[in-house]
Order: sequence, then structure tokens, then C-alpha cells
Amino acid sequence: MRVFVTGATGWVGSAVVAELIAAGHVVTGLARSDAGADKLAATGAQVVRGVIENLDILRAAARQSDAVIHTAFNHDWAHFAESCAADKCAIEALGAELAGTERPLIVTTGVALLAPGRLATEADKAPPVTEAFPRASEAAVENLLSQGLRATTVRLAPTVHGVGDHGFVPYLARIARESGVSAYIGDGQNRWPAVHRLDAARVYRLALDHVQEGPFHAIAEQGIALKDIAEAIGRQFKLPVVSKSADEAADHFGWFARFVGMDAPTSSDHTRAVLGWAPEQLGLLEDLAQPTYFAQ
Repeated sequence: MRVFVTGATGWVGSAVVAELIAAGHVVTGLARSDAGADKLAATGAQVVRGVIENLDILRAAARQSDAVIHTAFNHDWAHFAESCAADKCAIEALGAELAGTERPLIVTTGVALLAPGRLATEADKAPPVTEAFPRASEAAVENLLSQGLRATTVRLAPTVHGVGDHGFVPYLARIARESGVSAYIGDGQNRWPAVHRLDAARVYRLALDHVQEGPFHAIAEQGIALKDIAEAIGRQFKLPVVSKSADEAADHFGWFARFVGMDAPTSSDHTRAVLGWAPEQLGLLEDLAQPTYFAQ
């Protein structure tokens, strides 16, 4: 199968590309830079230069593919609304090119806000698009489904981990190093679901043959207490582990406080049953215990 992957040089996208190639698929990947293009070409993938705002480039690549996997998203929190708008336009452009065909489209979203405080499942709907939460990835997919397209989402855990991680956990570690303490909020029993990037990549590959049965949850661990994550960071950097009150959290964590305090336990039972998927990589706390995890 010829698969076009956006975000092909990113943290998740690069793992998806490797997984697809290993399974015998022919991959074309979108790369923003010369360095990214060289890295992507070295994997055996074909390269398309551009960014997701280049809608004509997206349409052309989708036109020549048997399936499309959209992993690209600009995680610039200072311009989150603009990133969400670009994401929505990209999904709509890819969908328009696949309209009237049986070629599948898989779009990346997240689980963080599906069901705060209770166990989320694949049956839960994404929160409505608002000014406070402008990400419209799932809404765009729902619109494509109403038009008869074969589209679905893979929902990722807030922390997609592995050596080389530059997401939520390393950011939490950075705050710990700068402040001299590894902190959590309150009793620290709020939970983050987690998945290793290589396990997540297999969900995308397997989902290509089961698009109509999505959405799918790339979730290996339903929920890990933030206190346990803070303690793992404290051990790595030999820092004291402390609790911050809700009032102290904003000063200590800044804009990241809302993520540190989120409680988002999530199930992947449906995904496992439909795809025959089971995690094979290290769990989050085991991964964080590796001496090389925070090396870069």
C-alpha cells in the first residue's frame, strides 16, 4: 500500500513511517526542512517537501496514495488557535482529495479532555470546538464521515514516551531542574495515560485495515499518578519531591499547570479487541528509570 504520512519527521510520525516500511508499505512523507528530508530519505521513504499549510502539496500527495495518515500538528501553545485552524484545513484538504474513493484517512487527536476525572473510552466524543478549546480535528473527521469518507482518528496519550522524548514529561523535568524540586499538585493522584511511541505506531498501521471501527486509543497504561512521575524525575536528578497546592501551582508550573493537574484515565479495550494490539515496549516509569532518558 502507498501511504502518505504528514508529520513524517516528528516524534510520532517518524515511528509510524518506520513501522509502515517494516511492514512492506511504500511511504511518502512530508518534511519541512532539508535536514528532515535527508533523515526521512535515509529511512527508505519518498519525500515531499512542504508544511501542512501548503494545501496543494497535501492534495497532490494524497492523490497519489492509497491511504493517508495525518500526524502533523504544530504544538506552539502561544499560537494554539492558529495551529488548530491549520490542522482543520489540512484535514479538510486531504479528505476532499480522498472523497469518492475507498482510500482511508487516519487523523491524530488526543484523549486528555475526553472525560476528565473518569475512565474515557473509544465511545466518548471529543469536547465541542470552542474559543477555549479550538482544536477541531475530530469535528473535521466527523464531517468527512458524514460525507461517506473512510476516515477515523487515533487518539494519543498525553505522554508518548521513549528515549528522545521532548514532550510533557521532559517539560516537567525541565521545571524540576530549574526550580530545584520535582513537584506535583495536591495529593498527586491525578492520572496521565501513557504509551511508548513504538507501540503507538503499531496502532496506526493496524488501523489502516479497520478504519470503519475507530476511533482508536493508543493507550498502553490507563493512568499513572502524577506523584509517581514526579518521584521518577526526582530520582533521576536527585531532587526533593514536593506537593504544590492549587494556589501555588500556577506560579510553579506556569501555563503547564493545567496539564500537570489533569486527571485523564483512559481505556484502550476496544482498540485492543479490534486490532489485536497489545503494548510490547517499556511502561512509562520503567522508561523514565533509564539513565539515557533525559540525556539530551
